[in-house]
Amino acid sequence: MKGLTRSQVAKAANVNIETIRYYERRGLISEPPRNDSGYRMFPQEVIQDIEFIKRAQDLGFTLEEIKNLLAASNGDEEFYSEEIHDFAAGKIEEIKKKIRDLNDMKFLLEGLVEKCPGSGIPKDQCPIMKKLSEGVK
Repeated sequence: MKGLTRSQVAKAANVNIETIRYYERRGLISEPPRNDSGYRMFPQEVIQDIEFIKRAQDLGFTLEEIKNLLAASNGDEEFYSEEIHDFAAGKIEEIKKKIRDLNDMKFLLEGLVEKCPGSGIPKDQCPIMKKLSEGVK
């Protein structure tokens, strides 16, 4: 039986062995058959799947979303390019909302930092600590 061991896959895909185990548990990659010695022997294609997973994570997709993308990528007939387009467009909207939320947080923190002298006052007088105690918003 030909194939790659988990450590060979990890090295080729530039991930930790535990990452591969985790992806198996999450159903992102299939558990491969074992050879006569008891080693799991992965097909070469699993490297491309892991690289796909990592790139999709870099774009902000969750592992559950990536599972669906992998199914589409690997030829699942239930997916159409229009669905994938809409899926990606939805992810763009999520990212835009996160950016707005982060900008709001940044603006609030900048205002608090501006009001804080940084030294010379007790911590209970610090505008940052006061705001955190009162609740931010």
